[in-house]
Amino acid sequence: MMQAATWLDTFTDYVNLVDDKVWGTSFEIGGFPVPLLIILILFGGIWLTVRLGGMQFIQLPRALKYMFRNEKVEHGAKGEVTSFGALCTALSATIGTGNIVGVATAYVAGGPGAIFWMWLAALFGMATKYSEGLLAVKYREHDEATGHVLGGPFYYIERGMGPKWKWLACVFAFFGCCVGLFGIGTFSQVNSICGSFNTFFKSYIDTADVHNFTVLGNSYSCATIFGSILLAFMVGMVVIGGLKRIAKVSEKVIPLMVILYVAFSLLLVFCNLGKIPAAIATIVQSAFGLQAAAGGALGAIIAAMQKGIARGIFSNEAGLGSAPIAAAAAQTKEPVRQGLVSMTGTFLDTIIVCSMTGLALTMTNQPISAESFKGVSELYCASAATGAEATMKAFAVGIPFLPAIVTDALVMVSLVLFGFTTILGWDYYSERCLEYLTNGRMGPVYVYRWLYILAVFIGPYMTISAVWGIADIFNGLMAVPNMIALLALSGVVAAETKSYFKRLKSGEITE
Repeated sequence: MMQAATWLDTFTDYVNLVDDKVWGTSFEIGGFPVPLLIILILFGGIWLTVRLGGMQFIQLPRALKYMFRNEKVEHGAKGEVTSFGALCTALSATIGTGNIVGVATAYVAGGPGAIFWMWLAALFGMATKYSEGLLAVKYREHDEATGHVLGGPFYYIERGMGPKWKWLACVFAFFGCCVGLFGIGTFSQVNSICGSFNTFFKSYIDTADVHNFTVLGNSYSCATIFGSILLAFMVGMVVIGGLKRIAKVSEKVIPLMVILYVAFSLLLVFCNLGKIPAAIATIVQSAFGLQAAAGGALGAIIAAMQKGIARGIFSNEAGLGSAPIAAAAAQTKEPVRQGLVSMTGTFLDTIIVCSMTGLALTMTNQPISAESFKGVSELYCASAATGAEATMKAFAVGIPFLPAIVTDALVMVSLVLFGFTTILGWDYYSERCLEYLTNGRMGPVYVYRWLYILAVFIGPYMTISAVWGIADIFNGLMAVPNMIALLALSGVVAAETKSYFKRLKSGEITE
């Protein structure tokens, strides 16, 4: 009989094959593949930026102000949670292990230039995220039976594009459930969290690597097993309470974890101020293939674009269609206002948090160049030699006056907090997708919650390559119907935006 490890390896191979098809190519330029899905998402962000007149740059200060200033209920604001609570719920799903492990993965596979393309995708993605938040509020509806405010891509597809497009809304909702249960929501987060547990455990506690157990033919440390049980229990304690408990936990944890990681990263930056110009130059040069040999420049550019944009999407979820599900629950009557608040999520996630990881890796020259891993799976590298380990090493090198155990512990804690809140946020997203598919019946939702907790428990026992591959597959499949809707409804977004600022300028409405 074939051993369990072989079955896992075979499954991983099939996952990577499908992943290549979803994020693969439809045409070539100069013999190099150009990924259609990435082009679709990037083009969508550029198109919305043009139609909105670069609003994400002009209105960013106002958006940051709205982020902390909730709309007053007496002004007609309706919803389940405050705008800040909705943002925190969205950020709980957005700021995850992709900010640490995902950035390192892109760095190894696409070079430092991947960081540049991650930035560029985020800047255009802010227009995408704004449009998603606006449409979510405009086309949301109130479920009198459950008391929930329902909204998101499935509603603005059906109500904005018309009932004949309901099938597309159902496609989005189905893949949304899959992303939560098998992708970003569970497997990738839990696997990365337990991976950091395991790295720390083997580095400082079980240095002889003797405290291992065999599960289905594979060896796992007691840190991995303990982590899976603890995470499943903690997630269960929160998700059983529904949206309000998730939002309440997120409002407390999100600011703490962002401040912790950014402050920690800024310490590294200040300790290496002299290396910043060289790091920025390396990122830009690598982005445009200036560090590659003459014949490989185009290939280097495309590789950097593909990995940077793909991991940027994984991290900030602009175009994915997840954030508007949370935005729809915000207590507001102005779609534009919530769109602006939603847009800040991409700014905070990629421009701030991901940049910290990217600069840390570049300034300390971590991880080792991609050539060192030639022939080794990118996704494997994310766990084995890059990812959490690379980030831990980068901070240890970049902050030499702190003991390595301190820097490693801080990175591990950040990963735990990032991953845990993402698990919570995606439970909410996928539940709303399921509610749409079942016409608001809560019975399937209650069953789904227990399946979700089970998925959290089994996540650490899968191969890291399969975990990230599954996440990428469902991300891509979920993004397609959402991007179609955003392009189709871009005129609505532009009209709503123009109307809001006209009314604001005339004094018809106030901030």
